[in-house]
Amino acid sequence: MSAPAGPPIRGMVQGPTQRSRDFTGSALRLVKRLTPERGLTAAVILLGVCGIAISVIGPRILGHATDLLFNGVIGRELPAGVTKEQAIEAARARGDTTFADLLSGMNVVPGEGVDFGAVARTLLLALGLYLVAALLVWLQARLLNVAVQRTMVRLRADVEDKVYRMPLSYFDSRQRGEVLSRVTNDVDNVQTSLSMTISQLLTSVLTVFAVLVMMLTISPLLTLLTVVTVPLSLWATRVIARRSQRLFVAQWANTGRLNAHIEETYSGFTIVKTFGHRAAATDAFREYNDEVYRASFGAQFFSGLVSPATTFIGNLSYVAVAVVGGLQVATGQITLGSIQAFIQYVRQFNQPLTQVAGMYNTLQSGVASAERVFDLLDAEEETPDPEARTVITARESAEISSGNHRSRKIGGRVEFERVTFGYHPDTPVIEDLSLVAEPGSTVAIVGPTGAGKTTLVNLLMRFYDVDAGRILVDGVDISTVSRQSLRSQIGMVLQDTWLFGGTIYDNIAYGRPDAGEDEVIAAAKAAYVDRFVHMLPDGYQTVVGDDGGAISAGEKQLITIARAVLARPRLLILDEATSSVDTRTELLIAQAMAELRRDRTSFIIAHRLSTIRDADVIVVMDAGRIVERGSHTELLAKRGAYWAMTQA
Repeated sequence: MSAPAGPPIRGMVQGPTQRSRDFTGSALRLVKRLTPERGLTAAVILLGVCGIAISVIGPRILGHATDLLFNGVIGRELPAGVTKEQAIEAARARGDTTFADLLSGMNVVPGEGVDFGAVARTLLLALGLYLVAALLVWLQARLLNVAVQRTMVRLRADVEDKVYRMPLSYFDSRQRGEVLSRVTNDVDNVQTSLSMTISQLLTSVLTVFAVLVMMLTISPLLTLLTVVTVPLSLWATRVIARRSQRLFVAQWANTGRLNAHIEETYSGFTIVKTFGHRAAATDAFREYNDEVYRASFGAQFFSGLVSPATTFIGNLSYVAVAVVGGLQVATGQITLGSIQAFIQYVRQFNQPLTQVAGMYNTLQSGVASAERVFDLLDAEEETPDPEARTVITARESAEISSGNHRSRKIGGRVEFERVTFGYHPDTPVIEDLSLVAEPGSTVAIVGPTGAGKTTLVNLLMRFYDVDAGRILVDGVDISTVSRQSLRSQIGMVLQDTWLFGGTIYDNIAYGRPDAGEDEVIAAAKAAYVDRFVHMLPDGYQTVVGDDGGAISAGEKQLITIARAVLARPRLLILDEATSSVDTRTELLIAQAMAELRRDRTSFIIAHRLSTIRDADVIVVMDAGRIVERGSHTELLAKRGAYWAMTQA
């Protein structure tokens, strides 16, 4: 049985993750990303402490203003000239014990009314403190936003750098849309979650501790009544969070699958419509969209239960404090202003707990996305280039070892020495293959689909590393060569053309960004791009993209060939480079290719045998092995596999 010669099939998407593997670990790792901003973080914490400390003093001051008013109202009703103690004794003597107990807990002066000046000064002090607290909180939010945005800039940069360090096998085994979802949607969701949750968590924690201290200074008993419901709130939050956590993980996994389907369908929209698969694509979209809906609805529903549950439990303590506090005021154990302040503190104490519970869905969603981003960052990378390595430049190689540089000319001799490789363990695609391409020669590689032709090129480019054997360029093992210097020597024209969103000129200049305009135009003429560019309204400044825009598939292929011409590589790889052009254009390209291949070692992968008749060596591959090799005339004379292909 012939082994599969291509990389793992794209589109292999795992089902939605059902549970977060390490919610706490991922959350802590996300917070640790703020470490480089420790200065700003410290400033944020300090401002938070100061702002919260000032704001929690406010209720005590307002309570004092209430006491001033209440004391003045009661004092005005008492006869002047008597002391507070005498007024209390008089009340007890007439049997009004409740009023006597109330007076005993008040700082009242009989016969004196409300001191409105003192009340005004107290209210102005409270207003000033609230303004200062608001300013500090605003400044804290600004600094925190700076810290979060800088952190996200680094995270995006790390993701971008990671993508370029990852092997081709990672992308071959996943849909592009799913990977893009991690790089875009998940990173954006992490940013949103960080911005919303860190500020709220910090403020809530500081508020809870500050309010707790203030409540203890007023009444330990009432504080106990308030705190006793906290474990119940935490238990309710935990129970609900267990259900919503796995749904948030599923939500973002399903979002990745949906994006993969959309990217795949839109990039091949013409094919989808041509073959009448619009209904099937729509059905698949609905299925994935429904999965996102179900996971998102369930996650939001369950996480939305947290806030009502904690609010209800918090109200139980609020009622208990109001009843017990009222009795204490009536018995003179506490002043009216103090109980007023305490009730405000109860609200302030419960509000952060309710807010944290309410935004727990945002936290879970963000951590679920962070876990997916960290999976990408932790993915296996390409084997690093060794420190003592041979660095190949455009016209020479510089061997670097212990700081010593020795330069020599490169001839372009390529040798595959007993190479074995498989995309999966124990499933070799290429077995014990040996091949030599002499400098300046053209080697054509032909064979049936799945024979291993493209795999051979991927190994030469070091998109994959061989499992056994060696590949040598001018006697240098490419595994000891930096990938950048190796690939800078290789020009590649693929069957699948790729143009970025830009002008035709820019797409050609991509082959060598430092090339002058004359060189770009010369490359365009050599690849016969110049002859159709002038028929376009904007000429070389015509904007194109991967979809080609107003140019044909053959014209896109010509642009990629011009790009390779401009790059002036030492080695040249043509993978079905003329498959998208018509016969007349193919003849023109053949002339351009002949000029391009001069003094270059070239590898041509082709199914159309007419394009390789003049190759120096034709290699026939089947099931990862070379079954025949020789010139066109020699292979025809053998009447073997190559001859059979010409007769097909």
